[in-house]
Amino acid sequence: MQKENPYEVFQKESPEVFEGFNGLVESLMNTKALDQKTKQLIYLGIKAAEGDQTAVMFHVPMAKKLGAGRDEIKETILLTLTVCGLKGVNTCLLPALEIYDHC
Repeated sequence: MQKENPYEVFQKESPEVFEGFNGLVESLMNTKALDQKTKQLIYLGIKAAEGDQTAVMFHVPMAKKLGAGRDEIKETILLTLTVCGLKGVNTCLLPALEIYDHC
């Protein structure tokens, strides 16, 4: 059984809700106070703190494309130690570094 991309399932199954969600994301990404790389790193930290491996794996390549280095990805996830203990590090650090190294 092939695992489907949850984001694509969301888009396919509820296009009107997806459109509203996507508009919100675009609005947030178009704010000016933080640069795009910083926004991606913050997002990665939040998602890692939640233990959301799927989101981390999708956003690591985006952060890398925006110029984030491997150490920046690593430190962003390590910062979650003070928020949620080992959860983010144990669930997301290895996959994030692996995807960084292979994309």
